[in-house]
Amino acid sequence: MRCLLCFLFIYCAMQRDKLFSTLHFHFIVVIFGFTAILGALISVSAIPLVWYRMTLAAIGLGLVLWLRKHNFRVSKTIAWVAIASGVLIAFHWITFFGSVKVSNVSVTLSVLSSGAFLTSLLEPIFYKRKVIGYEVFFGLLVILGLVLVLGTGTTHLKGFLYAGISTVLAVLFTLLNGKYVAKTDPYVLSFYELFVGALVVTLVLAFQGSFTAEFFAISKQDLLWLSILAFVCTSYAFVVSIVVMRHLTPYSIMLGINMEPVYGIALAYAIFGEKEVMHTGFYIGLACILIAVLANGIYKLRRTKKTVLPLARNPK
Repeated sequence: MRCLLCFLFIYCAMQRDKLFSTLHFHFIVVIFGFTAILGALISVSAIPLVWYRMTLAAIGLGLVLWLRKHNFRVSKTIAWVAIASGVLIAFHWITFFGSVKVSNVSVTLSVLSSGAFLTSLLEPIFYKRKVIGYEVFFGLLVILGLVLVLGTGTTHLKGFLYAGISTVLAVLFTLLNGKYVAKTDPYVLSFYELFVGALVVTLVLAFQGSFTAEFFAISKQDLLWLSILAFVCTSYAFVVSIVVMRHLTPYSIMLGINMEPVYGIALAYAIFGEKEVMHTGFYIGLACILIAVLANGIYKLRRTKKTVLPLARNPK
């Protein structure tokens, strides 16, 4: 009897922890979806915005790692990975926020939602395996969705193109990290990626001669949004997401990741209203993309039973 009671107690505790982890995980996904909204709220242009984000986030994450006494030493291979990844993530964020600035949150997140599937299509090249038939079918569905998202008009064409470039850069970042993240401390790797990215954007701004008194004369409201973007949406979300995902199944993680554009677009509509209302074809296209990404993930989990890439490597 005592053994049964102990078992029930442990089981209930595990279920409670799993429920908390699931809710916490979705909260983190909402935070990642909120980055696009912050990009629209911040009046600073895309490149300076990314500089502030990466610089502040690198300082915040570096401080956390130093307080936790992490070892900052990495191998030469990981150092080169950090440099390449830092460049990719810097230009990913520049084009990501550039898309938000010239179009809106809905367009940007709808195109970015195809990134997970594009990753699976490029996996055969990076990991030297054959393309599977159902991947081609879902790929065609994603292409159809993107065509419907764009529609026949050219109002958001520039934002669509920026988001497309941003998606490709995000996919390359994910694939590169997927090969090496297990070989080193992911927290330390991300710190160096943020540091390198901040350095790259610093060089771009210095070349443009942008570091003037006006550059640092930002409003209190922008400073608040930038602080939330850097410390909450980047440093905090990354550190917490790794801990939370240890208590979740791969399917729960995959499902949560694919909810990011839904949360982001819903929040954008609630905040910006009519500005985020799109044509009917847009929402049909978004549904096609989400269905393809979700179905592809389910198929992969059933066939391979491998753990999906952690949200912490999601470059949002």
